[in-house]
Amino acid sequence: MSVNGRNAGRPAALDEVSKKIIEQLQNDGRRSYAEIGKAVGLSEAAVRQRVQKLTDAGVMQVVAVTDPMQLGFYRQAMIGIRATGDTRLLADRLSAIPAVDYVVLTAGSFDLLVEVVCEDDDELIDLLNSQIRGLEGVSSTETFVYLKLHKQFYNWGTR
Repeated sequence: MSVNGRNAGRPAALDEVSKKIIEQLQNDGRRSYAEIGKAVGLSEAAVRQRVQKLTDAGVMQVVAVTDPMQLGFYRQAMIGIRATGDTRLLADRLSAIPAVDYVVLTAGSFDLLVEVVCEDDDELIDLLNSQIRGLEGVSSTETFVYLKLHKQFYNWGTR
C-alpha cells in the first residue's frame, strides 16, 4: 500500500508538466496555482485540475510539515518490530494507532519499522506496552528514541 492506502508498485505514468508541478510543490507547498502555472506554462485552472488529479490518484499529498516539539510532542521514536504471520495485516493494525505516523514493511532484522510521535516518555511506554506489543503478530520490538531530528526534507524531485 502507498501512503494513501492505494496500491504501490509501478510508478505512475507522469508527463513532464506534472513532474514540474510536483517539484514546484515540493519546494514550496504554499505556492499559488498561478505561480506554478507561470513556471510550467499552464493556466491557473489547468494547474488546479492537475494537482487535484495527482492528489486523487495518491501520487502526492500537500501537507504542513511540523516540528513535533513545538506542538507539545517531546518524544519521537522509531520502533523495529519482528513479526510472525502476515506482516501486511500487522501493518494495517499498527497504522490504525493514532500515535503512529509511519509504517513500512522491511527486509532485514526487522519486519516492520514504525515511527511514533508521543507527548513524553510515559506516553511512549504506554503505547509500547498497551498497544503495540500486545498486537497479534508482534514477536519483539526494539525502540530507537530520537535525540534530535537533524534533517527532514521532502524535495527529492521526480524521475
